[in-house]
Amino acid sequence: MSYIIRRMQERDIPQALEIDREAFPTQWPHPSYSSFKQELRNRLACYIVVAEPKEPTLSEQVTDNKTLWQKFLRLFDHNHFFGEETSQSSKEYIIAIAGFWIMVDEAHITTLAIRNAYRRRGIGEWLLIQIIEMAAQFKANVVTLEARVSNREAQALYEKYGFHKVGIRRAYYTDNGEDAVIMTTDSLTSRNFQAHFQNLKQTHQHRWEELYASEKTKVA
Repeated sequence: MSYIIRRMQERDIPQALEIDREAFPTQWPHPSYSSFKQELRNRLACYIVVAEPKEPTLSEQVTDNKTLWQKFLRLFDHNHFFGEETSQSSKEYIIAIAGFWIMVDEAHITTLAIRNAYRRRGIGEWLLIQIIEMAAQFKANVVTLEARVSNREAQALYEKYGFHKVGIRRAYYTDNGEDAVIMTTDSLTSRNFQAHFQNLKQTHQHRWEELYASEKTKVA
């Protein structure tokens, strides 16, 4: 299976909304198209997706052939408008999303969500690895986040990667008034953190060798 990790684009928003609602069904309010669009324009925010290329349907193949013919005709008639090209998003199935903000020397994770059918495949951990590496590239010193106090599975993953519980935000989640636990890493540049992180990354690559073998990353 071939996967691509890349920056989120506006064409991905409809699928990103589907993933968010599936992963966080009780969350309120849900993100909207306009709020996602605003985030993509925010120079302090970074959103990425994991995309799975999909085989085009017969109708999409016909559309693609039509588009190629239109391009050919356009060479001889620049004043005629034949419509937009087929959107690349129709050729990709977005299976996971993640986002974070850069605030001074801190990268704050705002979301990490995967379609239910793709859970237990190492993709969530893969995204977390990507976020930590991007945060370091952006010169962030630490990575922080909030997690529901009841979400032990997520907390276990974060703790595995060196996140520590440093506080509680009372009634943080508006859907049910649940508290959020605040978690943060040690300095990303510390020798201990990097040694631990690189060891975990190698272990993940070994376990999910097939995933990495077909990996294509476009997040620059």
